[in-house]
Amino acid sequence: QVQLVESGGGLVQAGDSLRLSCTASRLTFSRYAMGWFRQAPGKEREFVASVSYSGRNKLYTDSVKGRFTISRDNAKKTVYLQMNSLKPEDTAIYYCAAGDTLLTTPPHYWGQGTQVTVSS
Repeated sequence: QVQLVESGGGLVQAGDSLRLSCTASRLTFSRYAMGWFRQAPGKEREFVASVSYSGRNKLYTDSVKGRFTISRDNAKKTVYLQMNSLKPEDTAIYYCAAGDTLLTTPPHYWGQGTQVTVSS
């Protein structure tokens, strides 16, 4: 069974940085677009960022452009989300996902989620 395992979440202050990691197993990693979604309490899950199978194409939601950077290492079967200049509104559970079309369609696989909390 495909497994996506996330790490790197935590509690930080506004303006700080975090790097999330997601490592895949039992998945032909280089054939999939990878990305991140997040869900804050009381809100719907929203798209954050995605990267194509080659690593050359990326998408970001407007609220994180210029602050977050998605990247991938196909040899390590890992996707990263570097989050800089964090804001309290970034507080959410962050989910790793694998799919196609840069995750503009529902992903095929999901990680378990990792909590990111940003204090003011």
